[in-house]
Amino acid sequence: MADPEMSVSPYWELTFDADGDVDAGQRDRLLGGVGKRGVVDLVVFAHGWNNDKSGATRLYSRFFAPFPALAPEARLGYVGVLWPSMRFSDEPIPDIKPVPAVAPSRPALDKNTRHALLEVFPGRATIVEQLARLLDQRPDEGASLDEYGRLVRLLVEVPPQGPQGAFTADTIAEGVPEGTPGMLCGDAGAVCADFAAALAEVEGTGVMTGAPVSSPQAWDGAHELLRQATYFAMKRRAGTVGERGLGRLLGQLARTAPNVRVHLVGHSFGARLVSFALRGLPEGVRTVKSVTLLQAAFSHYAFAARLPHDERAGGVLNGQQKRVDGPLVCCHSRHDSALGTIYPLASRMAGDSRAVVGFGIGSVLGAKWGALGYDGVQAVEGTRSFKLADALRAQLPTSGCVNIDAAAVVKRGGAPSGAHSDICHRELARVVLAAGRVK
Repeated sequence: MADPEMSVSPYWELTFDADGDVDAGQRDRLLGGVGKRGVVDLVVFAHGWNNDKSGATRLYSRFFAPFPALAPEARLGYVGVLWPSMRFSDEPIPDIKPVPAVAPSRPALDKNTRHALLEVFPGRATIVEQLARLLDQRPDEGASLDEYGRLVRLLVEVPPQGPQGAFTADTIAEGVPEGTPGMLCGDAGAVCADFAAALAEVEGTGVMTGAPVSSPQAWDGAHELLRQATYFAMKRRAGTVGERGLGRLLGQLARTAPNVRVHLVGHSFGARLVSFALRGLPEGVRTVKSVTLLQAAFSHYAFAARLPHDERAGGVLNGQQKRVDGPLVCCHSRHDSALGTIYPLASRMAGDSRAVVGFGIGSVLGAKWGALGYDGVQAVEGTRSFKLADALRAQLPTSGCVNIDAAAVVKRGGAPSGAHSDICHRELARVVLAAGRVK
């Protein structure tokens, strides 16, 4: 329990593997410990783009630090969820000093990123080395880019019989989950060219600024294809760990400590993880009292009964907010360029519009494939919306979906991710406590 790196106590960690299996010793310590420590409100946080324990622990320590002072009378406990995701080495860890953006023409796979890829995709060292060589050499476009695309797909594929394959979708059309994104089954050269153009826009070197620059080359977007394909795999994994792992464990906790009030918090793909945990809750469990999503990296239609552009389709989490005995709060920011620009492009399906530059969230592509962390929950009847300052002054709704525009504090960060990782703020800690009605 005593962890010198952690700012709060009592604190437990739960480590899950890629298929959602939990470390049994950690599970038992949590199940036995909450009662002994007199915990009434348990805050469970799932990280997004971290691939090691130290990065995740630093995030949890910084985010949890304001809680004791904000709720001095509450009997709080804290859980940090650890799951096998990864962070590219040129991305900042939340609330750690951002890494300056690097030109897209860089030799793309440094030693740390290669190591991270091997950690989350074990047994695929040959594929990683081949990808690194192609990114470094940037051979003639055409067949080389096709080969690069093939290798990317091989890297992130899962066995058809494995449990992860069922957790990819954000939407379901006529009972059938959405298919593989176009970036993994389309023309690799065209996809890389699209990413190169989008990166130029995000980095302020393209048509949005009118700066006189040469047209980006397809290889300039190849690193982003690998990054986004990896995130696609992490998105799939987050759903697996949430439903098969955390959801089931929360059911066990409800049996052993039925009076403990649980508050789920997730950042980026961790937001997807805690949302899918609602699907994994056993029938009748009502111990989850709030869910707070921070810069959630999945579809803003995930909770919708019907999609505005397709009445035959709905969100994969349609109605799951009703499993919460309290509100499902989605904090979003327009300063999150990872979700506002790159995410819609990476999420498009095969055969959809090819428009790229200038396709921001207000356009057809952005509206169709937008992310929760950019503009909040969409197409869910009864959703309430607040500015952050108003949300902190008001009493939040006690049920249903709630959007909070957090752009006033979630605003720091350079290209290509923007403010995606700028989440460690006292104001957001207050949102979690307000959502859970923790005093």
